[in-house]
Amino acid sequence: MIATLAATLTVCSASLLIGQAAVALCGCRHWSWLSPAIGLALVSAICWGTVRLPGDGLVSAIAVLLAAAASLAYLARGGGEWDGEWRLGLPVALAALLAASLPFFAEGHFGILGTGFNPDMSQHLLAGDRLAGGHGSELLSQGYPLGPHAIVVALNKGLGIGLVQGFDGLTVAVAVLAPLTALAAFHGERPLPRIAAALVTGLTYMVASYFAQGAFKETMQALFVLAFVISLREVARSPDWRRAPLRFVPAALIAVGSVYAYSYPGLVWLIGAAVIWVGIELLLGRPPAIGPGALRAGLLALLAFVVLIAPEVGRMVEFHNFETFDPNGPGLGNLFGQVSPAEALGIWPSGDFRLTPGDGAVPALGYYLGACFAGILFLYGTILCWSRREFAVLSGVVAVIAIYIAARVGGTPYTAAKAIVVASPVLALAILIPLVRRPAGWLYLLAAGGCALLALANAPVGPSSYSPALTGLRPAIAEGSTLYLASDRLLDEEHGERYVVWELRGGRVCVGRISEAGGRPPQGLRFVIAERGSVEDATGRGDESVVPPPFAGLRLRQVAGPYVLWEVATPPRDEGPCPLIAVRQARAAR
Repeated sequence: MIATLAATLTVCSASLLIGQAAVALCGCRHWSWLSPAIGLALVSAICWGTVRLPGDGLVSAIAVLLAAAASLAYLARGGGEWDGEWRLGLPVALAALLAASLPFFAEGHFGILGTGFNPDMSQHLLAGDRLAGGHGSELLSQGYPLGPHAIVVALNKGLGIGLVQGFDGLTVAVAVLAPLTALAAFHGERPLPRIAAALVTGLTYMVASYFAQGAFKETMQALFVLAFVISLREVARSPDWRRAPLRFVPAALIAVGSVYAYSYPGLVWLIGAAVIWVGIELLLGRPPAIGPGALRAGLLALLAFVVLIAPEVGRMVEFHNFETFDPNGPGLGNLFGQVSPAEALGIWPSGDFRLTPGDGAVPALGYYLGACFAGILFLYGTILCWSRREFAVLSGVVAVIAIYIAARVGGTPYTAAKAIVVASPVLALAILIPLVRRPAGWLYLLAAGGCALLALANAPVGPSSYSPALTGLRPAIAEGSTLYLASDRLLDEEHGERYVVWELRGGRVCVGRISEAGGRPPQGLRFVIAERGSVEDATGRGDESVVPPPFAGLRLRQVAGPYVLWEVATPPRDEGPCPLIAVRQARAAR
């Protein structure tokens, strides 16, 4: 818990300081709640730009520390004005932190988020481990965006925080920074509705659902899209922002973060929103936002963006061939089918977003009534946004809806679901900006907030430690059935069966309890794997050099990190009793 909290506080503090200093340098002297997203974007760029230097992440930690210290010194010497906004930011941050901690409280321990929902954290942990060791990885070679992984490696090398706790801390930090960023959209509202609206916008149902499965990239991208839309809104509506000579640079910095977290696909949402917004502004002839000096400001922002992403351009080209983008592939990932777009509106009373209406505890009618209510509010909210000239918000709405339609028609269910996640905070914004003071808005806040908490409470939490050694045993057990003997805690409290099955995918795998092992191994097995400590606990004896086998008739084959691999002395002639665990089967395991 302490390590996870330390990682969360470190990422949040660095993001706030560096982001606000960047906003002040761009010419906006007042505190801006865009600073969390801008700061996280810059932290991602700094860490990824330095993580492969000697030290394998230590330089990244030092670079972020120096940037945060310089930002604090600049702000302390009059580089910006706080305006008392911390009085609102503090309760939002605390409430978001408590909400994001709900999975750990519900499960009774801290560990790998999403084990059992989504196995993808396995490859992220492996990529982080390889990056921390200065080695290459499959994700690295494929051009996969590794900015978030670099942040985790910096936490690991700089503060000694484990990779599991580092990823947890980063994921929780994003859940805290998103509601803080949403505060910028509700400036001028009374404190209570402003706090409530910011929390629901930043932690909408689909964002909470993807948080629950440990999907930090999608939640980061949703944060960056939300912040980008709000940055356009600030330029259009705030005199302070319009007078800033570098008023479009904050949006460019947010786009930089999107590149390092989501590669070039992340820019589709931002470019779409920007093009639609500029088109509306020019069509309606509103020079304050697109007027004198705007072209120069835009070119400077573009220059800053190009310079900061230049090192990543080659990897962005490589990422074009990533398997997820293949529309002819299976495209389901861990899903059961297409996800309803109604979930983007925030009222979906299910702890598992993948389920169809009626499959959970709530009757199907409850889903349809909630979706209908949210849909009516969304249509009404967009009409009010148009009358209030909230063209930046409406541009974001059009962009995210268009991208979802494109993903639904030309992509896979997996990519379409991601588009729903990214869209949901912007759609909530369109509902709440005009309706937050009205009774219907408060009903939406209660219903949407309750659904988000339900998703968070249902999040599975896996093992608290990680070693790539288990995945490394896959080549050794490619033939024959393998029995993994797990501790009772791993199976009963940490969703260990799903975790083990995914780590050993590609072979024939059974999972059993070490506490029930004894005698001779079951017929047809060829290999037995167990964690060293669990064997010693189960047998009541242990030695630093020899680990007693859990069955008779086994010979030691390999010791890999905390795992021990034995082989049956007389291997069976057939394939054995364990089922073949294909990649798709492991991903879809519930």
